[in-house]
Amino acid sequence: MSIAENSSFRKKLVSLILPMTLQNFMFSLVPLSDTIMLVSDQDAMSSVSLASQVAFVFSMFSLAISSGCSMFAAQFWGKGDKDSIERLFGYSIKLILPILVLFFGSTMIMPEGVMAIYTNEPALIANGVPYLRIASFSYVFMGLSIIYEAILKNVGLVKQCTFASTVMVILNIGLNAVFIYGLFGMPKMGASGAALATTISAFVGFVFCVYYLISKRIVSLRFKYILKTGIHLRQRFSKYSAPFFLNQIIWSIGFTMMTVIMGHLGSDAVAANAIVTVIKDMVSAFCYALGAGGAIVVGNELGANRLDTAKDYGKRLMKLCVVSGIFLGLIAAASAPLVIRLVNLTPLAEHYLMVMILMCSYYILGRSINCTTIGGIFSAGGDTKFGFICDTLTMWAFVVPVGMIAGFVFKLPVLVVYFLINLDEIIKLPAVIARYRQFKWVNNIVNDMEIDEI
Repeated sequence: MSIAENSSFRKKLVSLILPMTLQNFMFSLVPLSDTIMLVSDQDAMSSVSLASQVAFVFSMFSLAISSGCSMFAAQFWGKGDKDSIERLFGYSIKLILPILVLFFGSTMIMPEGVMAIYTNEPALIANGVPYLRIASFSYVFMGLSIIYEAILKNVGLVKQCTFASTVMVILNIGLNAVFIYGLFGMPKMGASGAALATTISAFVGFVFCVYYLISKRIVSLRFKYILKTGIHLRQRFSKYSAPFFLNQIIWSIGFTMMTVIMGHLGSDAVAANAIVTVIKDMVSAFCYALGAGGAIVVGNELGANRLDTAKDYGKRLMKLCVVSGIFLGLIAAASAPLVIRLVNLTPLAEHYLMVMILMCSYYILGRSINCTTIGGIFSAGGDTKFGFICDTLTMWAFVVPVGMIAGFVFKLPVLVVYFLINLDEIIKLPAVIARYRQFKWVNNIVNDMEIDEI
């Protein structure tokens, strides 16, 4: 790669990764603020952590569709095909609508049943039910915003998305304080206040997305493309996105099962796991951004049919994700003493938390590599079947059964169970690296698609 190409790669990647890292970091502050503001009530904090897993599963469904949308949008943008992006936009909105109805309906109508999936502790279920009912509205705005942002980021409006997210998060944290503690004459709502703050801020974030789409006039959401989608787009989208969709769903359900396993090991284990999960997400903000940004820069080159350049970009991304994974893992481990000082847990929960944070160091390295390869490089070229197979086998042939046997059959210590269920990012690394070196992800998936076909 020439000096000019090196400079172009760095410029493209930095322009994407820095705003996305900030955006991901800001999003991670929301559960952190919930944890800090509810830390005086361990049951309330734990119940919100468990109830928030519904939003996590929902985000995985939404992300599966938005990632498929982003996969094609990146290549269409590299090809210079705006009309196809608008058709893709409409189709993605149509796909997300049934998911919005499912999650809104289940959490509004039967929140007790949803909470019972995650824990058998009556106090945690009681605290989680009102949270879920209020938060159900947020899923509608969050789901639509995820699709809007997928389009906006791929047409060069990453900074605008980051600004909207920053405003939304700041608003969420501010409203958390108002509703949880009952400031400015508002009633003291506790855990329910956190849900209301999330819902209001999600609505504001959606309004920002609509505003940017209309004001920038780069692409538009045409109602006719929501109602009717050409068969060629549906077939091509299904071919490459269906494995990614199944991968996200199966992985997210497996990840949720990890929370379920911890949720049945006692309130101390739940509290410690809730805090360490927030730490993981904060430290991983760069990992997620690197994967998402990598998918766009590699996808642009593939869509423009510059396959050798895309391959070079992939090599540079691999080096970067290894170095960043080691660095971020060390940061996570080093944060342990500070975190322990900030929280107010039982002595046993503090012990769990200290050891869990130290275990994050190896977990973050694996997450950095896998986010960049499976979620970024591979998906950019439509190589989604591998991720589906790899994650399915990892979760359901090892992590979930081993975790359940360790926790419920042999009743091993909490920290041993936690160690076992957090090996998912590590055990698949050999297969992921081998797949990367085969370069089966170097594909142009839109080259033969004509506008009148879609």
